[in-house]
This record gives sequence, structure tokens and C-alpha cells, in this order.
Amino acid sequence: MSNPVSPARRTVFGAMRASFLTGLVVVLPIGMTIYVIWAVTGWIDGWIVPLIPSAWKPDALVRYYLGPESRFPVRGVGVLVFLVVTAFIGWVARGLIGRTVIHQAETLVDRMPVVRSVYSGVKQITETFFGKSEKGFDRTCLVEFPRQGTWAVGLVAAVPKGEIADRLPQDHEMIAVFMALTPLTSGMLLYVPAKDVVMMDLKPDEAIKLIVSAGLVYPVSKEAIEAVIAAQ
Repeated sequence: MSNPVSPARRTVFGAMRASFLTGLVVVLPIGMTIYVIWAVTGWIDGWIVPLIPSAWKPDALVRYYLGPESRFPVRGVGVLVFLVVTAFIGWVARGLIGRTVIHQAETLVDRMPVVRSVYSGVKQITETFFGKSEKGFDRTCLVEFPRQGTWAVGLVAAVPKGEIADRLPQDHEMIAVFMALTPLTSGMLLYVPAKDVVMMDLKPDEAIKLIVSAGLVYPVSKEAIEAVIAAQ
């Protein structure tokens, strides 16, 4: 017959378990952040460093100035080069000569059927997410989806235009709402009557955090969102 575990021993095990879980909560975000930064830095270095001339590669410069046997961590140099070159290109592009060159290059791209479609799509997405375009997601909302009584968080995209606007019902205003899906690898674009959309003060980046975390991270309290729904 086995002896039951004493209360004191259970208390010790419980304390150890609680301490371990608390430590995990502290260590895991820090570790994942460091890992992601390390991995992204290595990925960028893998693309940028091979483009640097051999004489100017970081390891070659270290051996030249510190000796043939010298070793020095050079991870992240590719990121630095990328930032400097990108900032320089942006500075040039803001000038008259840069704008002229870009305009001529885009005119040439517009004459290439396949390249034109790819370039135009990538450019529009880039301008939207990096704030150069006025078409970015600037508001969030709640929409009854996928059925009545079930609510989903969405990003307000734009007012329908062109053929889409002509084909949609004309008796009430319609707006475009992007419904992102966890884990944010895809989403759906819905055209919804404006009267059925509940606008929120939640910022787009906070809404993305809410969606990516599958509802575990609430930028605002649950009661705030539930109050908005209850008011409808």
C-alpha cells in the first residue's frame, strides 16, 4: 500500500510549480524576442552581406585591421547596411532628380504587362502599410459575422468605388471591411452596410494584437467591447 503524499510535500511541489510557471512567463517573451531578432538579423545578413564587395565585407575588414587571426562578431552588419542604403535611397527619391528618375522608371514598368501588375500591387500595399498613402487602415469596427448575433473585429478599408460601387445596393451606404484571420496569414474583404457596422475607438494596431493573440490580449477591457455590442 503506497503512502499518500504529505501536505508539506504537496505544498513544496505547488510552490515549485508556481515559481516555474512565473519564471516561464518572464523568460519566454524575452527569449522569443531575442530569438526573433537574432533570426531576422541573420536572414537580412544572408541577403545583404553577399552583395558587399569582398574587400569591404565585415570579416575581411576585421582581419585587415585587427590581424589575420582576429575574430569579431559581425552579425547585424547587413541590417545596418540595409538601413543606411534604404535611407539614402529615400533621401534621393525625395529630391527633384530622384522623383524624375522614379517617374521614368515607373513609366517603363507600366509598359511591361506582368511586371506592371506585380509592381503596382506591391507598391500599393507598401504605401498603405507604411503610411505614405491615404488608403491605410485608420479605423476599426465590429461586424456581425459569420451570422447574426456573432461579432467579429474588422479593419475599415475604404468606400466602394468603380464597378463594385455600381453593382452594390444603392439604397444605403456601403463600406469595405477587412476581416483578418488568426494567425493573420489571410483574411476576407467584406462590403457591409454602414448602418450594420459598429465603429470603435480601438486603434488598428491594437485590433491586430487582439486578432493575432486569438482574443487573449485585450488592448481594452472585455466590458468595453461588450458594452458597445449591448448598445446596439
